[in-house]
Amino acid sequence: MAKLTKRFIDAAKPGKKEYFLWDGELKGFGLRIYPTGRKVFVLQYRTGGRERRLKIGPFGALTVDEARELARQRRGDVARGKDPSAERNAERKTPNISALCSRFLEEHVAVRCKPSTQREYRLSCNRYIIPEIGSLRVTDVTRADLAALHQSLNRTPYQANRVLATLSKMFTLAELWGIREEGKNPARHIPKFKEKKRDRFLSADEIARLWTTLDNRVAAGSESIFVASAFKMLLLTGCRLSEIRLLRWEYIRGDVMILPDSKTGRRRIALSPAVLDILGQIPRRPDNPYVVCGKNPGEANTDLQRPWRRIREEAKLNDVRIHDLRHTYASWCLAAGHSLFLTGRLLGHTQAETTNRYAHLADSTQRDAVNATDVLLMSFVARNDLSTNKSVH
Repeated sequence: MAKLTKRFIDAAKPGKKEYFLWDGELKGFGLRIYPTGRKVFVLQYRTGGRERRLKIGPFGALTVDEARELARQRRGDVARGKDPSAERNAERKTPNISALCSRFLEEHVAVRCKPSTQREYRLSCNRYIIPEIGSLRVTDVTRADLAALHQSLNRTPYQANRVLATLSKMFTLAELWGIREEGKNPARHIPKFKEKKRDRFLSADEIARLWTTLDNRVAAGSESIFVASAFKMLLLTGCRLSEIRLLRWEYIRGDVMILPDSKTGRRRIALSPAVLDILGQIPRRPDNPYVVCGKNPGEANTDLQRPWRRIREEAKLNDVRIHDLRHTYASWCLAAGHSLFLTGRLLGHTQAETTNRYAHLADSTQRDAVNATDVLLMSFVARNDLSTNKSVH
């Protein structure tokens, strides 16, 4: 075998079948010549008792010396126990981000997540992740890629952070599924945008105005008793929207409501006399197991957002969201003197940090108690001063 040179390769003619020219200087280094005339450098080697052949690159794009040096480096990898051909094949089989999103949604989200969380994950994948980086291979994605995607959504900080959280979960699962090396999650250490938390609570006057509006609309026939009762129960229980919208009669056990599968798992909620009175006024339909019935037989109400927009407009509460009724319950619970811990339990929080957003309201309640105690104690001091002044005179 002669040493491969440019002149030697240029002179080589294609045959009816592909054939190889092997280099006399570097073992296993050769040139593959196809019937079409295409010429490609290759490296043939043995590893694990098997013969392997690795494509180095096309002649023309690589000179003979460049191809020989690359082949020499790959032989060094083989000597160190690596298998360049198998690694390249595995890399080619690595799914792209679009495929990872599909597997994530089918195998994890659809099985383990609540419907509202499923919708959020699908939105992040289909609207933001796949259009931007869907074609990238999972193993090729860098922290810079994800940071750029996150930054491109800076005008909507909340959504940007949800997309980042989705990516973080996806790449954690990619490591678990053996698609990426462990400990290499590219979403880690990307700082989140600061989110402006809404602290909108209804005042006593606003609560009265909302209640009156609900009653008036039911009386006028412009709103069903199911819809009005749903909003009243949201206000009086602090429950999440889905917990009331999908509430079944079988979950009501006397003066207790037992939710078998809420966002935070099984919940047991004590019902106040006012809530029990509301439940007592809701008509039960024999063909429907839900408390808040929908238009179709056997179904729950599917949309409380549109009626809420009508109701809040009439009640002049245009900036109030349905979720703010839950915040209102928390704020008045604290105003009644209950602790953050108990308020968190009533709201179904699993982590104390979630309830801490209401800490300033607890401080306000404590301050009122401190001030009232201060007035009482200082009244004793004033009484003593008055008595002393009388004895002096």
